[in-house]
Amino acid sequence: MEARLQRRIQRYGWDRAASDYEHLWRAQLGAAHTQLLARASLRPGQRVLDVACGTGLIALAAAEAVGPLGEVVGVDLSAQMVEALRQRAHDRGLANVQCARMDAEKLALHDASFDVALCALGLMFVPDPELAVREMRRVLRPGGRAVIAVWGERSRCGWSTVFPIVEAEVASDVCPLFFRLGNGNTLARVCADARLEAIDLQRVATTMAYADADEACSAAFVGGPMALAWSRFDDGVRARVRERYVESIAPWRHGRGFRIPGEFVVVSASVPAFR
Repeated sequence: MEARLQRRIQRYGWDRAASDYEHLWRAQLGAAHTQLLARASLRPGQRVLDVACGTGLIALAAAEAVGPLGEVVGVDLSAQMVEALRQRAHDRGLANVQCARMDAEKLALHDASFDVALCALGLMFVPDPELAVREMRRVLRPGGRAVIAVWGERSRCGWSTVFPIVEAEVASDVCPLFFRLGNGNTLARVCADARLEAIDLQRVATTMAYADADEACSAAFVGGPMALAWSRFDDGVRARVRERYVESIAPWRHGRGFRIPGEFVVVSASVPAFR
């Protein structure tokens, strides 16, 4: 897919997801977020960048960790996500949070201006993730740390059936390489190619719990990468896609709900102390 079109699709999808994102995804992404923040080892007074910040699940926790003498800058392609973060920071009285709509592949930020750069499950949606990692490195100070989380192997993510089901209905390579970064040590190699060092990769198994089929389908279709296709489906296609998806996750049904397996890959790396 042409990169500009992919960015437009992502912006549309995540704008639509902003209001329901935390309700549908906070618990499901918790294992990745916990591991990412642990690897970041944030300290008071640090300046932190959160790339693909969404509604602030990472940025707000980081702001509390670095304290009033530190600063967190959250950037996202989605204006609605950025606005959600701004409002949440205001509601919590966190004056050390700044946010802006920004492309991860072209950060409008100064070189060597952050101590830590984080990206929690956003890199898979970027047309050129290698460029985005190089941009993260560029804005890190000597000795700075990057911590990145992506989804893991496709075969270990039970919900991955959503992609072929939707693509069977519409010619839309929404995320053609969605699981590429989670394969083997691919993300570690991307970091090494960006001249990051002390690279450490960890796989984190998780279970995504949904109360019922409606909740599972809302998470899969209503916002995010599938949102544009879903918005264009008529009622008949929506019913067919929903039925096929529920059938595909049936092996993980528990009562009325579902407990679907998933996997994350979390990589930490550092900029050499002297460039």
